[in-house]
Amino acid sequence: MTNFLDTATHWIEGQPDAAERRTMLDEFATTGIPKTTDEVWRYAPLEYFNLDQYVVDAPFLDHSGDALENSIATLGAVVVRTHNGVLQGVEGQLNGVTVETTQHAGSITGYEDDSFVVMNGALTPGTIELTVTPGRDIRETIVILHTVTAGAAFPRLKISIGKSASARVIEIWSGGLDSLVVPVSEYHLDENSSLNLATYQRLDLSAWYVSRTTTTLGRDARMHQSVIGMGAAYDRARNDAVFQGTGAQNELWTTYLGRGTQVHDLRSHQLHNTGRTASRLLSKGAVAEESRSIYTGLIEIERGARRTDARQTNHNLLLSPHAHADTVPNLDIRENDVTCAHASSVGPLDELQRWYLESRGVSRHDAERLMIQGFFNEMLDVLPRDVASVIEADIASQLDGVVVV
Repeated sequence: MTNFLDTATHWIEGQPDAAERRTMLDEFATTGIPKTTDEVWRYAPLEYFNLDQYVVDAPFLDHSGDALENSIATLGAVVVRTHNGVLQGVEGQLNGVTVETTQHAGSITGYEDDSFVVMNGALTPGTIELTVTPGRDIRETIVILHTVTAGAAFPRLKISIGKSASARVIEIWSGGLDSLVVPVSEYHLDENSSLNLATYQRLDLSAWYVSRTTTTLGRDARMHQSVIGMGAAYDRARNDAVFQGTGAQNELWTTYLGRGTQVHDLRSHQLHNTGRTASRLLSKGAVAEESRSIYTGLIEIERGARRTDARQTNHNLLLSPHAHADTVPNLDIRENDVTCAHASSVGPLDELQRWYLESRGVSRHDAERLMIQGFFNEMLDVLPRDVASVIEADIASQLDGVVVV
């Protein structure tokens, strides 16, 4: 880690809170990269990860945006643009919505056992904070365009939804040629608030993307989080939720398409601290060629969290005999008066469905494409229709290169 730590130390020395950041970096250097013997990193391809191939504070490269970014931007009433985790600008405005940025180290409280979050805390350029004031019902779409162009990037985002307020946010991740991207995001939902959040990760296939999000839900708060992974050589998305108030609800939908030797790694921990809360986890993806997927979902219900309703489902399509999917749904229940369920499946395309389409004159190739696209489109139904149509078209273009064996 000499090259990486040298550039990280040099960057930290120029920061106003260098002492705090240096302490975190020392903690990371002592702990090092996680081991796959740790359950939350089981199956991860860490043997191929070389931190020294990345530098901190690499020069910004030009990124003018592609057709998808430009199309999504036109749909946002507020458009937030970031570059390697640095806020570049905010276009448009909405009453009750503020976007600010800090230049402080990131908090690692509660994340001390996650060395990538510790790394982010030490090296983030600052936290971008999006706040919706109490009582505001924001019907328009807020768009956040994240661009990564070089080296290692450590973005930090905080979204706070005030009491009885609501918002919908779309995040797009682009760029990332030969980059390491380690985002940490926190979403705070106050009493009776709601957030509909979609994250579309379409980084370059050479990137390593190691993200972590945590949602904290107050009483009667409602969260719907969609995570769509198409890019990166290693696409890790850990999405946790902590239920702090009765009546809180969280839906987490994750989907992915694996090509080449990609690895999509989806993890989640739903911690039900209080009763009468509900979580729904649905993960659906397809892996082709020699790609892999990993799904690990943990539903934890504390003693006293009565009448909790928690369910998780994971479905995987294998489009090649060389593709592989690991699925590990887990339950940790310390209360009797609860409803919990989990289900998982791994298998090829349905032969009966394919036969039916072919019997109606659809070619085998087109039938397979329709089935795969329908598999993904179901996961996009919760998005605003104008946003979903743009993302559906982008996914369809990527399916052109997928061969079913």
